[in-house]
Amino acid sequence: MQYILFFLLAVGLSAILTPLVKRIAQNKGILDIPSSSRKIHNKPIPLLGGLAIFLSFLISVIIYIALQKPDFNIVPLKFFLAIIIGGGILIIGGALDDKFNLPPKFSWLFPALASLIIVASGIGVGIKFISNPFGAPINIGHSLEIIHWKLEISAIVMWIWIMGMIYTTKFLDGLDGLASGIALIGGATLFALSLTSKINQPITASLAIIFCGSLLGYLFYAFHPASIFLGEGGSTFVGFILGALAIILGAKIATALLVMGIPILDVVWVITRRLWYKNSPFKADRQHLHFRLLDVGFNQRQAVLILYGISAVFGFTAVFLQSMGKLVALVILFCVMLFLAISVVMLYKRKYPHISDK
Repeated sequence: MQYILFFLLAVGLSAILTPLVKRIAQNKGILDIPSSSRKIHNKPIPLLGGLAIFLSFLISVIIYIALQKPDFNIVPLKFFLAIIIGGGILIIGGALDDKFNLPPKFSWLFPALASLIIVASGIGVGIKFISNPFGAPINIGHSLEIIHWKLEISAIVMWIWIMGMIYTTKFLDGLDGLASGIALIGGATLFALSLTSKINQPITASLAIIFCGSLLGYLFYAFHPASIFLGEGGSTFVGFILGALAIILGAKIATALLVMGIPILDVVWVITRRLWYKNSPFKADRQHLHFRLLDVGFNQRQAVLILYGISAVFGFTAVFLQSMGKLVALVILFCVMLFLAISVVMLYKRKYPHISDK
């Protein structure tokens, strides 16, 4: 019952806050103006949607702590603070980016700092091993000494993991409700995993379900046709929370990978492709899978629902799989991505035979 109540609280707060944030974005001129071919909307749309998600998440977590008084011996208070402070940094940095269009050499600092706060709080540093389906667990409990500084390998791994999740959802944010919807599926998967007898973590389950409620309340306004967008802060915040929750659950990285597998593989493919053609890996284009689905004839809702479906199937399957099963699922997921990529490229070439795919 408590999960339902906190879920509904977060949904209600997000549904109320989103129109208010939308009005603030309009008044401050923080809008996504369709000024390039990559933009598929035909009128200015307010940004800052992530602020509504963050505020509803923040308020709900504070109420949860006040009412439920969670055991901080299980999940220390500093972990809660790290998530809130790190998320706040992403929202502030994202708002500045949305308003002033910061160059990449500055905008990456906010995700880097937010990820560093998570690591500095101790989340994940106690994790010494990562499951290995082929044999003994992989030991990441060693230290590296660099110029008289000792760095825990586990801390480095977790920092890279959080950054990877942040940039996955950032690059995924291309269609109405896509990034927030897949993040919702990811949160629901981690919630279900928290309730299994093997994990049994009511605190992380509560955080995950609050996160889901915050996303759902926002999605009422963000699903096509969207009246508000996540913005830079929102697109990075949702990946940040997913990455942090996966670590708190005990490095359930494979589970998160299965939910976010298609977006992650898409990001790897697009960045590799940009480097192959000697373009900047940060240069925006229409080569992402979700844009390709539009190019070959799907509408926004259809493309988004296809990607929702894939993420949901692999995500919820992962809840019931052991290490080897997850590896098999990851291989299948890779094959699905390969099939999708080849199919949409062939359909694109057939539909637009005279347009270069560069």
